[in-house]
Amino acid sequence: MVFGQVVIGPPGSGKTTYCNGMQQFLQLIGRKVAVINLDPANDSLPYDCAINIEDLIKLSDVMNEHSLGPNGGLIYCMDYLEKNIDWLESKLKPLLKDHYFLFDFPGQVELFFLHSNAKNVIMKLIKKLDLRLTAIQLIDAHLCSDPGKYVSALLLSLSTMLHMELPHVNVLSKMDLIESYGKLAFNLDFYTDVEDLSYLQNHLDQDPRSSKYRKLTKELCEVIEDYGLVNFSTLAIQDKESVTNLVKLIDRTNGYIFQGIDASAVEFSKIAIAPTDWEYYRTAAVQEKYMKDDEVFDSDEENSSAIEANSNSISRT
Repeated sequence: MVFGQVVIGPPGSGKTTYCNGMQQFLQLIGRKVAVINLDPANDSLPYDCAINIEDLIKLSDVMNEHSLGPNGGLIYCMDYLEKNIDWLESKLKPLLKDHYFLFDFPGQVELFFLHSNAKNVIMKLIKKLDLRLTAIQLIDAHLCSDPGKYVSALLLSLSTMLHMELPHVNVLSKMDLIESYGKLAFNLDFYTDVEDLSYLQNHLDQDPRSSKYRKLTKELCEVIEDYGLVNFSTLAIQDKESVTNLVKLIDRTNGYIFQGIDASAVEFSKIAIAPTDWEYYRTAAVQEKYMKDDEVFDSDEENSSAIEANSNSISRT
């Protein structure tokens, strides 16, 4: 049984940086790590790459030969990889005995909630090689400063979770830069817990571009809440404590923490519910470390005002 991560997310969310940092961290704690680059457009890799899809197919060659753009070219490459899955299997087999895998996928989000090629590749590997993989979806934390972009990120996360059908961890990456694009309207736990999106409506109405889609946005938020699947962990890849807590969470979702356990169901259940070590990285600590207190709604009075304004705006619809 082999464990690993499928690293996905929009362009610029930090996937390659994540793989580089995660590889270094896991090696420091004693794991042998193999990073598999499955992004045929990523020709500048900062990490030690065990397997590179460019040895099979290159995006630039596909675009030139078939007169395709970047998006069409990536879809073609994933389709080609699926049809030549034996190539990837043969490369992985020598590493199965003692390696932990990190699969670095392209940033084209359509591959993970619309097209089936990337999913088929993963499912075939899981079935044939007995892999235990967790999907790690990175979302740039600065999107929280824009309510419209945040709702879009939630929809992307939900769609990907439903499509991929893997153990899934959504991560707000680049937490150390979260306020670089503006202050947040609410405390950080509002964005990580995703419990009541109706409070966003008042802030969306303040933007003329968003207010015209008020009813649509309201319905989309209700869909997200009805599923009740989306929440976020947080990550600053250069913060050892942040990475440690994320690794603990990932190890729980793919079962790594239970490997080698030969015990009764009672003993297993005791480990599974071991409380504090497996909790999400505490958002209050993250907020204190990376955010300015005066730029969030951290007083009861401010929160009450936001809730009251939101209630009034909803009652007028």
